[in-house]
Amino acid sequence: MTKCVEYCKSYARHWDELVSQSRNATFMMQRQYMDYHADRFVDASLVFVDDHSHFVALLPANYDASTHTVYSHQGLTYGGLIMSYDIHTDDVTEALTQAIDHYRQMGAQRLVYKPIPYIYNRYPSQEDLYYLYTHGARLVARGLSQTIYLPHPIKPNTLRRRKLKTSLNAGNHVCQLTDVTAFWHILDHTLQSRHNVRPVHSIDELHLLMSRFPDQIKLYATLGSDDEVLAGVIVYDCGRVVHTQYLAASERGRATGALDHVVTHLISQTYADREYFDFGISTEHDGHCLNPGLTFQKESFGGRGVCYDTWELNLLPQQ
Repeated sequence: MTKCVEYCKSYARHWDELVSQSRNATFMMQRQYMDYHADRFVDASLVFVDDHSHFVALLPANYDASTHTVYSHQGLTYGGLIMSYDIHTDDVTEALTQAIDHYRQMGAQRLVYKPIPYIYNRYPSQEDLYYLYTHGARLVARGLSQTIYLPHPIKPNTLRRRKLKTSLNAGNHVCQLTDVTAFWHILDHTLQSRHNVRPVHSIDELHLLMSRFPDQIKLYATLGSDDEVLAGVIVYDCGRVVHTQYLAASERGRATGALDHVVTHLISQTYADREYFDFGISTEHDGHCLNPGLTFQKESFGGRGVCYDTWELNLLPQQ
């Protein structure tokens, strides 16, 4: 029997312990990651405890009172129920039923739920998807990511290999950097000029997160022979999965194949012993629009499709 309890700061240590020991969570569900932007969201996270007061499941969430909507979680790429190895299907059913009852009492009218993509699971953990399906939830968004299966990767195409050769011939080299400033300005210029958006994280926020998670969040860059930053990749190391949070190259970097250089280095050397190298989604507008340029670039490295889904559950009483 599990009991649903509202999260409070005094639970942070136990929360983080379960995240690290769970069968499906990544470090982004740690409170030090979630809470760096706590001022932007009204936290509605829940913990589930057993008869011995042990944490057995967690639900990262925030509440938007203006739309009467609970999200799991708007500040995260994915979320959903975090599960211990010990809980079973009936425990998941009980936990999510209690969560829905709790959110209804808050006045919530819908739940927007972003489950963790299966490649990040350390052990099968899709009981929550079955619950959503059997309780009338709708699939409202589906992003498509390109992911490389590292034990048996598909070889990069001729273009990628040619650009890598160009970078090597130019005298470029790859290294890890701790200061993101130069790369962030390249990223910001790229996003503004091509997509009219800004990076989700500021320079200060990235430095803060890298200081909190030095083993998980890293910047790898291609430098020219004069040590100018030409391209870079900010990597989120989730253990069996490595995710590229940001990729960008300057004009000089694009001309010399600098991004191909650093990505190839990460795939073939730095993280060659991992299971998946996940580039992230190449879709827009809830997945209805596929960006062909991004898709081609990531697939040309050997990436193939993994879905990032969003479900919506109506919490209003059924007539």
